[in-house]
Amino acid sequence: MAKENAAFSAIPETPPEKAEKKKGRQRYVEKDGKCNVQHGNVHETYRYLTDIFTTLVDLKWRFSLLVFILAYAVTWLFFGLIWWFIAYCRGDLDHLGEVEWTPCVKNLNGFVSAFLFSIETETTIGYGHRVITDQCPEGIVLLLLQAILGSMVNAFMVGCMFVKISQPNKRAETLVFSSHAVISLRDDRLCLMFRVGDLRNSHIVEASIRAKLIKSKQTQEGEFIPLNQTDINVGFETGDDRLFLVSPLIISHEINEHSPFWEVSKEQLRKDEFEIVVILEGMVEATGMTCQARSSYLVDEVLWGHRFMSVLSLEDGFYEVDYNSFHQTFEVPTPSCSARELAEAAARMDAHLYWSIPSRLDEKVEEATEKVEEGSKERNGNLASLESESKV
Repeated sequence: MAKENAAFSAIPETPPEKAEKKKGRQRYVEKDGKCNVQHGNVHETYRYLTDIFTTLVDLKWRFSLLVFILAYAVTWLFFGLIWWFIAYCRGDLDHLGEVEWTPCVKNLNGFVSAFLFSIETETTIGYGHRVITDQCPEGIVLLLLQAILGSMVNAFMVGCMFVKISQPNKRAETLVFSSHAVISLRDDRLCLMFRVGDLRNSHIVEASIRAKLIKSKQTQEGEFIPLNQTDINVGFETGDDRLFLVSPLIISHEINEHSPFWEVSKEQLRKDEFEIVVILEGMVEATGMTCQARSSYLVDEVLWGHRFMSVLSLEDGFYEVDYNSFHQTFEVPTPSCSARELAEAAARMDAHLYWSIPSRLDEKVEEATEKVEEGSKERNGNLASLESESKV
């Protein structure tokens, strides 16, 4: 998947300082989804044998083919040796060519012919030259045993190879993630965003997306937790984490008071040390198997103040996806402060508007009352003058 991403991507050049810093940082999950964790000092190795089927499926192809060949070769040699031993104990090898002698297996004259008869028995080829007779009860028992055991070996080994060939993780090779994540405003809120896409025409059914923040943490009691995992909400509560992945989608995480990036500003982001792991899961439409694709973003791969280029265009009767722009971003005006500071500034502005509107209304009310009082005083003065004139 990493090769395919690089094939149609235009990844921005990384400054030399950031490149050196990035080189020294160890990934928890590689860009192609492989987990960079190795298990050491595992003493209870018998646990792998209790689940031998999964162990064989997880082996590399060269070891799987080696086990596949050895399983058949060993059983053929083992039963061939027993067939030769039966012929040797019965004296069939000493009476070769005698018409009066009834051997256990006709035309068995040595170990090589016994080995060929073992192969014919287990694989049910049946060339017809070598055949067991009814005068050999031990051979009949061995024939039944080899037929049953051979069927079990066939079912087990063919099942392992079939599962290994049809593993759904190969389907994940065509599920791609953007090379960078971005932070910018969406509906006046800071959001962390990344893009996912599916290169195949057969869709992923019931696709869902998850994100984890991998960062070292120290508790209040002084306990140090390396690679602590924290959930990043990408729409679990609203259902936005369930995707209809027909065209590339931009996954958004709103940075609010419940987000681990609530107090992270642009300047602090450059100094921070963390890794964002994204996991896309779904069911392959063609086979019905569940597959999982993974990727990750380091600090240097999170671009502040950027937005993704549009990849969808309307053509004559259909929508076209341009994967040349899948990884491309462009700068947009974005505050460099943290989401908390941005929310506090918005709250202060709302409070100022809230208090300024009533104060203006009060001023208008006071002006109106003053005018009424002045009008009443003028009336009282006019009335008093009229009364004095009437008395005169």
